[in-house]
Formats: sequence, C-alpha cells, structure tokens
Amino acid sequence: MNLRRLVNLFVLVLVLNSLVWCCSGVMGNNVSRMLALPLKTQQIPPGSFPRAPRKLPFTHNVTLTVSLTVGSPPQNVTMVLDTGSELSWLRCNETQIKQPVFYPNRSLSYAPVPCSSPTCTTRTQDFSIPASCDSRNFCHAVLSYADASSSEGNLAMDTFSIAGTNFTGTIFGCMNSGFSSNSDEDSKTTGLMGMNRGSLSFVSQMGFDKFSYCISSSDFSGVLLLGDSNFTWVIPLNYTPLVQINIPLPYFDRVAYTVHLEGIKVSDKLLPIPKSVFEPDHTGAGQTMVDSGTQFTFLLGEAYTALREEFLNQTRGILRVLDDPNYVFQGAMDLCYIIPFNQTRLPPLPSVSLLFQGAEIKVSGDGLLYRVRGEVRGNNSVHCFTFGNAELLGIEAYLIGHHHQQNVWVEFDLAKSRIGFAQVRCDLAGQRFNV
Repeated sequence: MNLRRLVNLFVLVLVLNSLVWCCSGVMGNNVSRMLALPLKTQQIPPGSFPRAPRKLPFTHNVTLTVSLTVGSPPQNVTMVLDTGSELSWLRCNETQIKQPVFYPNRSLSYAPVPCSSPTCTTRTQDFSIPASCDSRNFCHAVLSYADASSSEGNLAMDTFSIAGTNFTGTIFGCMNSGFSSNSDEDSKTTGLMGMNRGSLSFVSQMGFDKFSYCISSSDFSGVLLLGDSNFTWVIPLNYTPLVQINIPLPYFDRVAYTVHLEGIKVSDKLLPIPKSVFEPDHTGAGQTMVDSGTQFTFLLGEAYTALREEFLNQTRGILRVLDDPNYVFQGAMDLCYIIPFNQTRLPPLPSVSLLFQGAEIKVSGDGLLYRVRGEVRGNNSVHCFTFGNAELLGIEAYLIGHHHQQNVWVEFDLAKSRIGFAQVRCDLAGQRFNV
C-alpha cells in the first residue's frame, strides 16, 4: 500500500553530489558496513571513526525527495523518498514538458523488462494490481494509490548512481501516464523511490540491512544513512518489532513497516482505549504503518475521537477553537484553533505520546499544531491539530507520518525485523556528518 500522497507532503531533499562514501565503483548486494557519527553535542576524539559513512543530507519543505543520477550517460533525477512504497518509478512521458522527466532513449544501459521475466511474473506479487503484458510483450504495471491517483508504464532496468557508486540493473517503473494529483509535486520531482520491505524496493535491491534518518523541526536539515549505523553506544535506541502476517489478507500491506501501537497518552494520562482497537481485524484492516511519505499521523475513528476529546479538554482555556464546522484541514483534521498574528509563540501544550511495544514517540510543542498557510480569520491565523481521522480519508489503517518523526532518530533494521526510535537534536546531524 502506497500512501505517499494522502496529504500534502513535506520534503526530504537528499543532496548527493557533496557526499563522502566509504566505497566506490560498482556495487552489488554486498554493501559494506557503515559507521555513523554521534548526533549529540560532545567532543569526538580524532580517529574514532576511521571511515566516512554513507551519508545523505536533506532539507524538507513540500515533498520527501532524493536526488541522484540514472542512466548512461547519467541523467539527473529527483525522486520522492517513500517508506510506504515498493516500486521506484520515473516519469518517462516526454510530452510532460513542464515536469522533469527521464529519457530512456538517451540511456545506453536502459532495458525494458519482458513480461516473461521472473521479475514480472513473480516479484510483482505485492502490487495492488497484478503486472501484465503490453502490445510489445513488455512488463506493464499500474500503481494505484489511496487518494485515487495512479502511475502507469513499463518495468525497466538501468544504472542508478549515487555519489559515484553505481547500482547496475536496478529495476524501476518507466511511467508514461498518471502520476501525482499534486501539480506542485509534479513540478519538482521526476518520480518516486520505494523504500518498503518488498523485493523490488530500492533498499531491498541494493541489499542494505539497515537504513535510518533524522529530521529536524527547526531548520529543515537532517541526514539519511544507508547501511549499518552502529552508534547505539551514543544514541540508545528503543526498538519495537515489525508485525508480519504471512497469510494474504485483503487490507493488510505485508511489505509495509507495520508496528504494534498499544496506546496513546495525553500528558501523563493514558487514554481508555482498548488494545484491541489497535489490532488488525480478520481482513487485515487496522495495521499501524511508519510511513515517510505521509506528512501527519492518522488514527482510526475510536482512537482519534478519544485523542481529540482529551486534547480538546486539556487545552480548554489555553487555545481558542476555530468555530467553523465546515472547515476540515486536508479532509481529515477537524480540530483547529485560531492564534493571533501578534502571538509569536504557542502557549504550553499537553504532549501526545504514541506507545508502541518497547518504544514510544512523544510529540510536543510546535509538533502538535500546524499553521495552515493562506487561512486567515480576522487578525488570526489557523493552526490545526496534527493528528487526523483516517476514516475521513477512507483509509483502514493507522499512519505514523514524518511530521511526528521530527527530532527522532528512526532506524529501520531489516535484518532483525524491527524499528528503533531515539529522541535527538536532528539539527545537529548535518554538523556531525559534515554535510
């Protein structure tokens, strides 16, 4: 399930042309181990880290994107980074003159995937729509998304190059129609980089056992690390296991990063929500996914209602509720407030903690309210609660968006099937990695 465009996305822009990697040349599936610098403010003795890690700096603004080159000779592309998607794809329709595109006819290493290939017949099993043959017997894919947008085209192979390291034979979708429903996103990106656990995702094809990222909330900087970042002696991570259901279920995404959500707290008050509310039902509906392609966090009805009522109760007398029943931000966030323009800081707010098996994410301060650009009520701006009702979007799942992953080091440990979280100062990440 790809949920990359359920909301207006924030961005991770990964500037790759200034990176220092620990290895170069053509790489297969045996990716060497990465060492990571600590992110805390402290002196590191010289020589503590003899090799530079694979490190990707980024800033975020509208979408989550990564910049690299594809093809021979290389073409510059920008791709949305999405842990909620499997197949990476590039826009190949040359008639889209207002959007950046990839030109397969200019690449000597480009090769379409025939529909008789095992890649087409077996490795596309987790696609929501099975792959098919086109009139030229090439593998044809249609990718559909929960917001009713789609991408359609052929599977192909080409060389993806990141900071001088070539990944040959990378499988991706060369898409000719569909694309995003967001014209602003289309004008900035060439495609999408899938990072989930599917066999055709970028991280699976590259053979990385781990990847991690850290997003700053203050200056829109951060870092993404590909490979083993053995730094737990500096940043102790709390791990939560990934949920795996092997039996195919109609509403369960088997290759998503699914975790056990066990409860929600507002300040120190644990909401009286039965744990069964957070468990997938017999159809697979109700899983909890960590998704870098979704901006905010969305909860199913009963959990959302309980959180909304308690947050509203604890902010009474502190915040002034927007009295407009017809206004729902992004179609799913119906708790909004008005803040005077001359009020430069938000008042102290109750924190919201998402409790997982073995870990938690605590959201506080500015992370709880999002100022809606362009919305004005007299001398006031509109700020909305950054948790939404998934059912208003027609989604049968809990989504943990990257807005609530800011100032959290998030490690995806594929080898041990778990995700680690640690509260850190992500604005220091770029300084520690010299990016």
